[in-house]
Amino acid sequence: MRARLLVSLSSLLCAAALLAGCAGVKVGSISPAEYLAQRRGDVLTTGRLSTSAEEVLRVIGSDADLCRKDGQACRNALADSSGLSDEQRLSALSEVWLQVALAAEKGGTATDATAIEAWFETARHAYAYLFFTARKPRDRAFEDRQTQVRDYYNYAVQQAITGLYHGIRRNGSRSAAQPEVPKIGDWRIETDVSGLRLPADTPLPDELIPAASLTFSGLRNTYRRDGFGAELVAADNKRTDDEAPRVDTANPTGRNPPRPPYREMPFPAVTALLLFDGTSLAEVLGTRTLRIAAYDPYRTANVQLAGQEVPLAANFTSGYGLWLARSDFALQALRSLFGGRDGLTEPRIYLMQPYDPNRRTVIMLHGLASSPEAWINVANEVLGDETLRRRYQIWQVYYPTNAPLPINNFAIREAVTQTLTHFDPTGKAPASNNITLIGHSMGGVLSRLMVSSSEDKLWDALLASYPMQGAQQRRMEEKLAPYLRFEPLPQVSDAIFIASPHRGTDFANNRISRWVANLITLPVAMLGQLSDISRELVRIAPTRQDQGTLRIPNSIDNLSDRDPFVRLSSGLPMNPRVRFHSIIGNDTPGVTQALSSDGIVPYASAHLDGAASELVIPSAHSVQENPLAILEIRRILREQLRAEPGPAR
Repeated sequence: MRARLLVSLSSLLCAAALLAGCAGVKVGSISPAEYLAQRRGDVLTTGRLSTSAEEVLRVIGSDADLCRKDGQACRNALADSSGLSDEQRLSALSEVWLQVALAAEKGGTATDATAIEAWFETARHAYAYLFFTARKPRDRAFEDRQTQVRDYYNYAVQQAITGLYHGIRRNGSRSAAQPEVPKIGDWRIETDVSGLRLPADTPLPDELIPAASLTFSGLRNTYRRDGFGAELVAADNKRTDDEAPRVDTANPTGRNPPRPPYREMPFPAVTALLLFDGTSLAEVLGTRTLRIAAYDPYRTANVQLAGQEVPLAANFTSGYGLWLARSDFALQALRSLFGGRDGLTEPRIYLMQPYDPNRRTVIMLHGLASSPEAWINVANEVLGDETLRRRYQIWQVYYPTNAPLPINNFAIREAVTQTLTHFDPTGKAPASNNITLIGHSMGGVLSRLMVSSSEDKLWDALLASYPMQGAQQRRMEEKLAPYLRFEPLPQVSDAIFIASPHRGTDFANNRISRWVANLITLPVAMLGQLSDISRELVRIAPTRQDQGTLRIPNSIDNLSDRDPFVRLSSGLPMNPRVRFHSIIGNDTPGVTQALSSDGIVPYASAHLDGAASELVIPSAHSVQENPLAILEIRRILREQLRAEPGPAR
């Protein structure tokens, strides 16, 4: 009996030991990187469901494998389980639907209705989680899960809208204001593009490109704003330098009207949302009506959703980078300089974003043989500053750098005036006042001319060389007045001159520069006009013919420190109301500042007395791309705002 008791006791102890071994908890360790990967990895980043989703699936007696094998049953179980909170249920359903959408897209095309419907469901459940659960987004501000679900929504909106857009283009829809959306299942899809402020006749862009899919070399930074919505770029694939003859349908046999000098950004940034009908959780989950809402992220920073103010996602760099990448500016600038085919013949003004009457305007002018590419990082870094982005808009002047300075001075003035008049006929908007000019190299010389008064100095100098009287003088004055008589642009209040040869440069006189100058060819129309003037001047002063044929000067001639126009114009009085700054490069270490140079422009030519500030930076001539110069530009622009406290809008 005793022996039997001992055997039983031993058996019980063994069983207890075995049971304890099966139920015991073992501990291990993981690295911080592994921990973060577990917490933040999800179906978007790893292809596997997140830890949060797997936890929810285990609660309902499922797992990732079972959910993948029988997705419908899994989703039904998640939707019907009473043991889950709304946040758990909706966040898990959003991620599971995302997995379905990714698989459908991989197996078909982006335009497949099955994939698009799965994107809708991903966005719907994320939208419901964010705005129709007990806690508000601000209550979960520090939670990784909310960030994940927001990303599910943004990605789903991106994929759904770009997929739909392929269908819109395929259906032949023309109007961007009223696009014809293809049918997707039993969904009723509405569109609202009022946030873009498009005219009724605005054509559809050629492409709608996810900003996140674009990378750029040549741009130091990509600037964006975290928030709600899909970051897109609306791309117009027509060449931005298109100079094809225009056809006036209203007057097909008559002379076509001249092209306007302004060009609005052909690759504007767009932020899009999918909004689901309903004012309660049940209504949002049950609706078959959704609205596509599109916004200009420069104008709209926040939107009201379900009674809450939500920051709107934005990408401020991708459209600008895409424009530069597809523009072919570098090649065209050289064609323009040498008078080649497809070269530029007149100035254009490119708006870097849709015109905003309430933002101050910054106008940038590039230098010789250059283009808007001269401002690649300058413009991007200026608009990368949140304060500056809210208060300024950038216009870039693109002009033929083969033309003489007097002609470009007149033509650019006309282009700026026409652009301001078009967008602001009354001239009272903030955009039309207190304009800042920023010019590099020859663009700086032109900027100075635009804020200067010719008085009678240029005309008197011409009369001294070519005495004229009576009708002959009146005839020549009429022809030359646009180039020799001008006043400061009244809209300009500030200017920044960068590496600008205000008094010319001896570099323009060296052998290579003269060789290049001799290769420069002016446009035919310009040559004809100037040749007429030259012939008449020769008739006025035939005794000067012994000095050789009167040669029409080009841009390089005008940059010489021996050029009469540069010598005279450097002494013209500037508008005393204009506050100006100088940024100068120094590529001659060991030389005193007064004798220094950036390799092309000497300090003595770039320096101007009376500047509000002057910064000399160790740099070659392309000093505008130097980070120190960009920081200085940002400082100056911020300083200009101090007199205008508070946002402009």
